[in-house]
Formats: sequence, C-alpha cells, structure tokens
Amino acid sequence: MQKKTVADIEVRGKRVLLRVDFNVPLDFYTGVISDDTRIRASLPTIGYLIGHKARVILCSHLGRPKGKIVEELRMFPIAKLLSSLIGLPVNTAHDCIGEEVQSKVETLKEGEMLFLENLRFHPEEEANDSHFAQELASLADIYVNDAFGTAHRTHASTVGVAKYLPAVAGFLMEKELEAMDNLLDDPERPFACTIGGAKVSDKIGLIQNMLKRVDILLIGGGMAATFLKAKGYEVGRSLIEEDKLNLAKQSLALAKEWRVSLLLPTDVAVAEEIGAEASTRIVPITNIPPSSYIVDIGPQSIKLFLGELGKCRTIMWNGPMGVYEISQFAQGTRALANCLSTLNATTVIGGGSTAEAVQEMGLTDKMTHVSTGGGASLRFLEGATLPGVQVLLDKAES
Repeated sequence: MQKKTVADIEVRGKRVLLRVDFNVPLDFYTGVISDDTRIRASLPTIGYLIGHKARVILCSHLGRPKGKIVEELRMFPIAKLLSSLIGLPVNTAHDCIGEEVQSKVETLKEGEMLFLENLRFHPEEEANDSHFAQELASLADIYVNDAFGTAHRTHASTVGVAKYLPAVAGFLMEKELEAMDNLLDDPERPFACTIGGAKVSDKIGLIQNMLKRVDILLIGGGMAATFLKAKGYEVGRSLIEEDKLNLAKQSLALAKEWRVSLLLPTDVAVAEEIGAEASTRIVPITNIPPSSYIVDIGPQSIKLFLGELGKCRTIMWNGPMGVYEISQFAQGTRALANCLSTLNATTVIGGGSTAEAVQEMGLTDKMTHVSTGGGASLRFLEGATLPGVQVLLDKAES
C-alpha cells in the first residue's frame, strides 16, 4: 500500500484523532448491539495506539440523525461495549466539539481514550464544513483514519480534518486497501467475480470494471432479471431496469469479445409474492410465469455456479443471489457462502448485505477477507478514488 499507516509515525504522547466506523446495529430500546464486527475490526489500531502511549480521541457516526441530536443515537452504548472488548476505561463526551470536549482532551493522559459524541449530530459533518473540520482537528496532533466504511464519503471527519493534521491510515484501513488492491492488480488465476443484489444500476460500474480483469463473471440476484430480459427471456413481474437493458447487452457483448465466461442463471426460484409466507417453485428461465417474481437462483444454477467457482484461485463476491432476508429465498446465497468457505482460494467478500449473510452463517473466519465497507468496497472495485484515502499521506511524504 502506498499510504502511510499509524506504524510509520511517532505517536507516543501525541493526541490522536482516530476516525472509526462504529455505525453498528443498535437496538434503540435496549441499547444492545447485535453485531460488533466493525468495532472488533478496529481493535488492532486502538490497541497499538494505547500500547504506544498515545492520547486517543475516537470519533464516529451512528445512524442518520440528519444534523440533529437524537437521544437513541448517542455513542455511549458503543463506548461501553468498546471498553469491555479492550478491557480499559473509555471516557465519553457530550459533544464532538466545544469547550467541554477541549477540556476533556486536555486532561487525557498517555494511553487513555476519549470517545466523542455522534459526529452527525452536526449538519456540518456531512457538509464537510471547513470550520467544523478545523474544530475537530484542533483536538489533536495527528489524524488516523481507520473507517474504511466511510472512506467514499467527503465529510469533515474523513476528508476535511486532513487539511489541518498529518493524516495516515489505521490497520483496518490498510488491510482493506491491500485486499482490494490485490484483487485489481495481482489476482491469482483463474479469477471469478460473482455479482448479485437487486439492481444493475447499483453494480454496473463494478461489472464494467471487472469485465476487464476476470476470467469468469457470474450474475445472480434480482439484477439477473435485467440481463435475462436483455437476452430475450420473459421474467414475469421481476424488477426490470428498462434504461439499463442496453448496458446489459453491451456487457454481454464485451464478455464475448474479451473471452470472459459470463454466466446467468439457467433456472430460478419464483414466487407469486415476496414475503415470509410465500411459497416458491423452481422453473427454467425459459418458463418464468407472467405472475411471478424471481426470488433466487435455482438448483441447476447453484450447481453451475459452484462448479465454475471450484476451478478458481481468486473469487470476489458482492451481492446476494436472492432475497436472502427471507429464508426460503436464501438457498442460492447460502450455498455460495458455504462453497466459498471450503475452497483453497483467495475469497474476498464485499461489504453490506453479502458480509451480513456470511457473518450470520458464522463463516467470516473461513473467508480470506470480509470487507467492513459496503459502499466503499463497491466504489473502490469500480475503479474510483476514495476521498478518505486520497487525503492520507503517501509513503514518500513527510
């Protein structure tokens, strides 16, 4: 990785503003956090800073308060869980800027932590307001970004503060960037990309960038309906993005031209309604009923996809194969996750719903890398520059 990390700078005795992505699922009524994956992912960076006697000032957002104070979105439950995970006290502040925060920062001793209040209680955070960024930066001597999940956002705490402080990556950020870089620049072949999810419009950039790089491209999920329609099949009541049909046709043509094996489902699970009470039946793609929705890939498609993946040495997966939140529509997604967990290959799982599915099945540790950033990983793999990464110091810079 070409960016400096926290290991490349002196942090002893320094005030370090550490941006983390602790936007975790929190029960507003009980304060219970149902998934602490993102918190645990940043523990190596926090532990390093504490071990090297830095004064650590943590900041994050939680939920979408839209620039207003929302009591249910305060950071105290997050700080409490962090304290239990790291085995050290985590002090909290009632705001993220202002005199009280400055006073608490001034009393921090080496190896101590202060957790600021929800950044998004201030509208200036998402607006990347320079004055707000300066106030955050005034709390510290060094800025460390360990929030890969927000690196695609041009916010005050991800981009703005880097104008006023030396800015480097945390270890989670480094791990994420290296995993994604290796996919794009030096994958062991054969290299397959499996893409699912609801809409082609959400993933067209990923499809177009990956077509240039992979040997095999597998497409499932709701977006497969638009590709099937582009090939002339009827898809019932499934969502079709009419304005993306030409892009789907272009992708199919490019795959043929570039000798990429682009595979679509050969059979699908269909249902009359999308809901927990719905029943499914399996039909070939040539016989999808006009009254039905495609809700998952079928058993022949599962066998086809898994057979192709079994040949590969590198696999990237972004997007479920069906409406996996509903158990009877999750067979394709579950089969894919189970398969990838057993392969002798590099397996990289995109963030968001794909990571959630893998985590729910308890297979995270059996994958090479499961990203903590859905939107950020998608943007990176599309070939875009992430603003929160771009502002970090390069290895050659002082």
